[in-house]
Amino acid sequence: MEQPTNHLLEEVEAHVANIYTQRISARYVYHDYQHTRDVVEAARQIAEGHKLSDQDLEILQIAAWFHDTGHDQGGEGHEERSCEYARSFLSSKNYPSPNIEQVCSIILSTRYGQAPQDLLQQIMCDADLSHLGSKLYWDRCWRVRQELLLTRNQVMSEKEWVDFELDFLTGHNYYTQIASDLYDKRKQKNIRQLMKHKLRLNPDTVDIAEVIDEDDIARLKKKKKKTSSGSDDAVIKQVNLGRGVETMYRTTYRTHVNLSSIADNKANIMLSINAIIISIVITNLVPRVSAEPRLFYPTALLLIVCLSALVFAILSTRPKITKGEFTREDIEKKRANLLFFGNFYKMDLEVFHWGMTELIKDSDFLYSSMTRDLYYLGVVLAQKYKYLRICYNIFMFGLIASVLAFGLVYVIP
Repeated sequence: MEQPTNHLLEEVEAHVANIYTQRISARYVYHDYQHTRDVVEAARQIAEGHKLSDQDLEILQIAAWFHDTGHDQGGEGHEERSCEYARSFLSSKNYPSPNIEQVCSIILSTRYGQAPQDLLQQIMCDADLSHLGSKLYWDRCWRVRQELLLTRNQVMSEKEWVDFELDFLTGHNYYTQIASDLYDKRKQKNIRQLMKHKLRLNPDTVDIAEVIDEDDIARLKKKKKKTSSGSDDAVIKQVNLGRGVETMYRTTYRTHVNLSSIADNKANIMLSINAIIISIVITNLVPRVSAEPRLFYPTALLLIVCLSALVFAILSTRPKITKGEFTREDIEKKRANLLFFGNFYKMDLEVFHWGMTELIKDSDFLYSSMTRDLYYLGVVLAQKYKYLRICYNIFMFGLIASVLAFGLVYVIP
């Protein structure tokens, strides 16, 4: 027969899953449901070594499930909201009030800069940052970077990101000995990889020499010198970021596609609005100009404004034709980007198949192609939004001027 505590935890899990599905934005790519599941599992793992009572283990797991649910209204103050959601749910289940308050105190202990006061809070804090010393680190840290971009519009360069991660990892310590035993070794390995990454970005860095072998420093400096003369693709192999790299590219591609879709929707709105206004003006105002000449100038102004906005809306959505072909020499020298159809639609299938095979076999070539693809996607997006901004400015200021012109025509005799 299922124990009541297990039944309650199952209800908590289902309730939290529903919160993430229904209420928390997909922009929170780090503080997502998977992160919560990972924290719960880490809390259980750490708690096993402390031989907690059934009640304490239940309280800890409930706190772990609820600790990030407050992100439905943003990151600021999410711990307090998480407490309220936990308190409301547990009260509806007639959970003892002292236990509810203990759950809340554990959740609040995860606030940045907050020092845990007891063992359960220490376990919770260690579990919340267990990814720092696990194989999940590279995936989760790239998600942090992407979440900052999506939710706070905070753009970090590669150097800023590495410094941010290094500062955080080197300043962090696990509170419990069991967490240290479980995660410290991998965390130090992650720190060394970040150090190597930093050294690659700046070969003259000397304050990290004690963390990296001298052979690594010499090799990375030699590699940096070599790549600076033209072979930029080879540098990618210096740091193996694993799933984090894949997540970064996948998320960035998705962001670019979403932004492009938003731009096209905005352009379609302007196309529709201006086409309707032009139709109305031509049908109703233009025939009246001969009878009321004073309407000529405001009518002409309105038509010019709408036509100009229409032109820039069309420019923002007009596709650009590329040559559609790369030579075998371009592929051999890794100058080709075979990931965009506009670059290969004129190529023979045999040549294209060979090129894709070369791309798949060489991770440097693959990542370099993806990087180029992202760059040119960004260039196209910048052009789209430039035209859209001009279009909206013309429409906004032009419409104001047109309304004022019609007003003056009727006010001034």
